[in-house]
Amino acid sequence: MPQLPATPYPAEVRARLDADAKEVLARYPGSRSALLPLLHLVQSEEGYVSRTGMAFCAETLDLTTAEVTAVATFYSMYRRRPSGDYQVGVCTNTLCAVMGGDAIFDTLKEHLGVGNNETTEDGKVTLEHIECNAACDFAPVVMVNWEFFDNQTPQSATQLVDDLIAGRTVEPTRGAPICSYKETARILAGFPDERPGAVEATGGAGPASLVGLKLAKGEALPQARVVSPRDGQLKSAQPHDPSPSEHLSSHDAPQQTSASDPEHPAGPAAEEGE
Repeated sequence: MPQLPATPYPAEVRARLDADAKEVLARYPGSRSALLPLLHLVQSEEGYVSRTGMAFCAETLDLTTAEVTAVATFYSMYRRRPSGDYQVGVCTNTLCAVMGGDAIFDTLKEHLGVGNNETTEDGKVTLEHIECNAACDFAPVVMVNWEFFDNQTPQSATQLVDDLIAGRTVEPTRGAPICSYKETARILAGFPDERPGAVEATGGAGPASLVGLKLAKGEALPQARVVSPRDGQLKSAQPHDPSPSEHLSSHDAPQQTSASDPEHPAGPAAEEGE
């Protein structure tokens, strides 16, 4: 059945959002480009992107509600229903799962008494599994309101959610202390984090990530080693440029296929249909 029109924001809320939206629009030469931050803005108001919020975005940007809905439903960081003050995401993709992500997720479900994408009765924590947190070198990883908690265990993750529910100050492995999901959404909309020391607390890449960068640049690392796949012997090796006959991977080497070798048992490649 057709839905009734979305309920408008109260006058004082609408006036505040109009002022914020004007500031967001000023950053872009084309108003349509402001849709993503405006969705974060309305999410900071209600904790999720409601039909009222989408109607506000459509009216502000002169778009249809269908256009706004298409974007809001495409990105997983826009919530479509009320959620908790803290969005706890457990990576259950391959590497994190092998390193303990599945065990962490199962432990938190039992400990909190909720399932995937469900919120605790007190409205504090929404639990979800995430396909990838893009921090495989720190697996298993848990995120709270998009801040990283590296190298987690079921025990540390349980302590983490208990601290969040109790209102204790929680600091991620990298980044500023955790704030509420609504506050996080406002920061993602492009407004400054005005908490004392929050900007200074934001860190860069961790050591495990930088090791890979140094290797990619060919920089020598102390005690660089290559592990033999068969005999278990460890051999010292320094980064070097491969010789013309050496390939970094078997995929890089030329393959003797029927297309490149006339003497291949399959015969030389022929035109389609011949």
